Amino acid sequence: MIRLTLRQLRAEALRLLLSSLAIVLGVAFIAGTLIFVDGMRAGAYDRAGTFDRHTDLAVYSATKDPLPTALVDRVRALDGVAAAEGELLGSGGIVGADDRPVLGYAVLAAVPVDPALRSYDVVAGRLPDRPGEVVLDAPTVAEEGFTLGGPVRVGGSGGAARPYTLVGTVDVAGTPRDVGGPFIGLVGADAMAVTGQRGYDRIMVAADPGVTDAALADRAAEAAGAAATVKTRQRILDDAVEDAVRDLQQFNMVLLTFAGVAVVVAGFVIANTFAIVLAQRTRRTALLRLVGATRGQLFRAALLESAVIGAAASAAGVLLGVALAGGMNQLMTRLDAPVSGGLTLTAPTVLLSLLLGTAITVGAALLPAWRGTRVPPVAALTDAAVQPARGAGRLRLAVGALVFVAGIAALVVAASAVQVVLVALGGVLTFFGLVLFGPVLVPALVRVLGWPARKLFGATAGLAVANAVRNPRRIAATATALVIGIGLVSAFVVGARSTKDGIERSVDAEIGVDWLVTGIGGDLPAPLVGELRARPELAVVHEQRSAVTADVEVRAAHPALVGRTLTGVVAGDVDRLAPGSVLVHRELAQARGWTTDSTVTVRGRSFRVAAVVTDDGPVLAGSSVPAGHVIDVVDADFTALFPAERGYLAEIDPADGVTADQARAAIEAVVARYPTANLMDQGAYKKMLTSTVDMLLAFVTALLGLAVVIALVGVANTLSLSVVERTRENAVLRAVGLTRGRMRAVLAVEAVLMALVGALLGVGLGTGVSAAAMALLARISGDFAVVLPLGQLGLILGVAVVAALAASVLPARRALARPVVEALGDQ
Repeated sequence: MIRLTLRQLRAEALRLLLSSLAIVLGVAFIAGTLIFVDGMRAGAYDRAGTFDRHTDLAVYSATKDPLPTALVDRVRALDGVAAAEGELLGSGGIVGADDRPVLGYAVLAAVPVDPALRSYDVVAGRLPDRPGEVVLDAPTVAEEGFTLGGPVRVGGSGGAARPYTLVGTVDVAGTPRDVGGPFIGLVGADAMAVTGQRGYDRIMVAADPGVTDAALADRAAEAAGAAATVKTRQRILDDAVEDAVRDLQQFNMVLLTFAGVAVVVAGFVIANTFAIVLAQRTRRTALLRLVGATRGQLFRAALLESAVIGAAASAAGVLLGVALAGGMNQLMTRLDAPVSGGLTLTAPTVLLSLLLGTAITVGAALLPAWRGTRVPPVAALTDAAVQPARGAGRLRLAVGALVFVAGIAALVVAASAVQVVLVALGGVLTFFGLVLFGPVLVPALVRVLGWPARKLFGATAGLAVANAVRNPRRIAATATALVIGIGLVSAFVVGARSTKDGIERSVDAEIGVDWLVTGIGGDLPAPLVGELRARPELAVVHEQRSAVTADVEVRAAHPALVGRTLTGVVAGDVDRLAPGSVLVHRELAQARGWTTDSTVTVRGRSFRVAAVVTDDGPVLAGSSVPAGHVIDVVDADFTALFPAERGYLAEIDPADGVTADQARAAIEAVVARYPTANLMDQGAYKKMLTSTVDMLLAFVTALLGLAVVIALVGVANTLSLSVVERTRENAVLRAVGLTRGRMRAVLAVEAVLMALVGALLGVGLGTGVSAAAMALLARISGDFAVVLPLGQLGLILGVAVVAALAASVLPARRALARPVVEALGDQ
């Protein structure tokens, strides 16, 4: 039986080639992901100690507050300390030679002055030794045309850009400080001034020769006190690696999730393939039973065949995965993504990929192999070429209907229960309901969609419909593979469009001004808003800020803008909001017994209640403030209460009689001095907020595209194997006058119907899941509703149809390749 199975494999190698392609693609996705992430992990270990090559230990803040500068001197004075320097990491901005900010998020770091702690790779010049000097990364210097010894204007949250002398360039490529934008290095005092920070993130320490890390760590811990944590060099490296690997593991899980989807789709395709192939061997199997082969032998032979196919396809998948990982590395390089790492092919990755691909193939072949062994020996004496097509049993259909209804119910209930788990459970149950009920549902949909085709193409389309519904289980399995990929793509497409629409509605409701200034990578620079308010061309300049004190959220408000977010006024007059007065939200007023003209105290200052208002917006998840416990104060009072609190967004309206161009010019004149601030109108602000959604959608669609490709391979595979099964039948049709063109049309219509039904079910499933998710989000935030992007959904269906037409080309060529007389003699 083993020899027979291997000969059979060699004889049918071409037929099984397309079948194994699904496994090749699925394993390639998994192997490529693992190889790519292994390379990144290896790079993470190499990068972990880049800037700690000379650091023996470091002192870190144990709280959210930075370490005071005085602590650096105390640590430096400890016995056994050779050098101690404060370090901080923040963001900044550079003004280019064209007086425009250099694009990209810029990392700003305090560079140690003491040579004993310097770990930067200098490309040209030197590192800064005193205030007023700066180093930049070499690519930025080259792109902007800066010269050593020349001025470079640098600014950040601490204030406007001011000139620094460029004294050197450094190489930070592939390090943790390479995030795709410029790198700025300043001495500690300048770094704090630019970022607005009041202290350091950590204190780097170099020990005298002969001093042990443990002894020095104890002294540093005692000097730093309970508000700080001391780490030895080994722990610094271990923590850096752990953080990097943790991030990689999360990224790895995301990629492997999509790879898992591709493998599941491949499993459906390979199971359907074996069901067809073994059905076509009915007479051969019966002959083997007639000459003495047992059912166990036939079952084991089928599994051996699947294991050989799976192992060969998995090996090819690993090779393709290496190429895929290389392509991902090249793509990351071209996109200037802060990811580095070569191709790392490890034995566990290869072994896991081979075992997984083989196991999926064997597992998918189990049920078809078991069914194939049930052929009675008497079948060898008949002219049956295949097993008769059987519909689904009543039990399967009943269970399928129940599971499908349960899934729909879970999706409907998910919003009212505010349970994300129910959304996922509803989607899974609905899908399995479609799988179980598919042998009835899919043929019915094929007949419905085939009706207009029959009206257009007549008997040609009628033949295609009859062929498609001949074996309900087969076409249901083929369509199901498409449902998975297209369902997930549709869910993300609908979810993305609905989310973007919700964001835009939120901006329309909450932003009622012409211009906005936002911080890049952080809060707005401290003096910026004051300078904007001083411009006579601008009537409204409001910085959005909030802070929490005594379980109450205090928000900065502008009298001209505050009414846009309120849903009602319970008592008083909103127009009375002015310095010394506040707006109190209803829930807080009821809890504290406050009414109009009551006196309230906020951080030791007394205010008069101008009005009690309502704002029915939902409470943000994780908020520490009870619903409605909000007080609105004017900007000047907020600044007095919370002088250090900054915002990331300023809303601006021009003064009466000032044109849009004049207002923009006035704002640009101020913003030009602040490279970490960005001016935009409402449309640009909406685009900025929704661009992340577009990027995520493109990423997800690209990853799920492989699952859809595998499913379309399944369509081509099913059609190709069906052509072999119908060799004599097609020959008879050609003998009685069916032209070659009409034969191609029959197969094309059959492929389109299979793909279209799967795509429609996938779009329906994905839309249902997104609708449940949006309803849930609406309960949480109130700004989300389902929006159907009909153009994108139509494009998905169109791509499925075009791909199905392409998938029918090879089967049609095979159907027409053999002469009619030879095909009529086929057994």
